[in-house]
Amino acid sequence: MARRQDPTRGPRAAMIDGAITLMRERGVAATSFAEVLARSGAPRGSVYHHFPNGKSQLIEEATTSASRWVGTGIERILEATDTVGALRALVDIWRSGLESSRYEQGCPIAAAALGTERGARIIAGTSFDSWCALLTTKLTGEQVPEERAGSIAVLIVSSLEGALILAQAQESSDPLDAVVDELELLCRSAVHPST
Repeated sequence: MARRQDPTRGPRAAMIDGAITLMRERGVAATSFAEVLARSGAPRGSVYHHFPNGKSQLIEEATTSASRWVGTGIERILEATDTVGALRALVDIWRSGLESSRYEQGCPIAAAALGTERGARIIAGTSFDSWCALLTTKLTGEQVPEERAGSIAVLIVSSLEGALILAQAQESSDPLDAVVDELELLCRSAVHPST
């Protein structure tokens, strides 16, 4: 999902958006204040004014912002269609984002989860948990037993995140297509078990 920067929101918001973009492209360790400033256009003196606890605070706030944004998108898509339709819609959005960035921009939450900032890793874990909860609720609403719905939700999130990483590394959407095809079969069989 491509994130749009809004320069009217001020230097702090621009720096958070810049950090998210850099995390998606380079990971947490390679996201520096100098590059965030260059991307955001924020004045140099604003770094410690807005983020007095340094890089860890910036990365944590960027992860929280990205998590909120992605979570809201997932929630909207799940409200609009069934689980299978939602999976297809999410993969289409992620494929579009990968292709438009020439496979340079991955998931900022995965970047935080794999990154060097412990606080951001915790936020990423909470984010993944919330996505799993959304999917579990959707699947239970489609009459999948709660325990099975929870397991399938974990499988969906981990499979899609893994497919995003593979797609980025291989510069191909093929992993996303393969994973969504298999997840669709799994979800259909869970929602409509043969009797």
